[in-house]
Amino acid sequence: MKQTQWLKSIPSDVGHYLVGFADGEGSFNVSLRRREDHTMKWQVVLTFNISQRDRTVLAIFKRYLGCGRMQTRKDGVLYYVVSNPLSISEKVIPFFEKFNFLSATKKRNFAIFKKIAKLVEEQQHLNHEGLKKIIELREELNHGRGRKRKYSIIDYQKSLQENPQRLYAKPRKFRQEISRKI
Repeated sequence: MKQTQWLKSIPSDVGHYLVGFADGEGSFNVSLRRREDHTMKWQVVLTFNISQRDRTVLAIFKRYLGCGRMQTRKDGVLYYVVSNPLSISEKVIPFFEKFNFLSATKKRNFAIFKKIAKLVEEQQHLNHEGLKKIIELREELNHGRGRKRKYSIIDYQKSLQENPQRLYAKPRKFRQEISRKI
């Protein structure tokens, strides 16, 4: 894979330090959001994030990756977040391909995340078969304690069973119609 100049300029010790830090504290996530204005009625959002109370390491990530944003939770915990699809494919994935994880769990999650990112990059999330594949892969991502999902594969399957005759219809305003007739 072609390495860009920014990636070559990262000192080896810094790259390995950051990947080790992400190995313990980082997370690759794929969220689903219901969106009526999207072709498939679902939006797929890929995110890499790290949370920490100390800003230093998060600022180093932001500096060397050249993307993402810093956020602060109400309890004072800081987050470094990358959710831009282009930044994910051009910065986050190449960085972690060059500086590899050591833990089997993080390697596995990163491999799944890369597959999903590739499907999104190929715009497979815009057809039923591709979106289903993405959601199935997402179910394998981040197994274990602490995993929270607003929507699951079951929610997606239920959305496919919705009445196709009402897909483009506007909601009826029964109360207004009834009050006009009275």
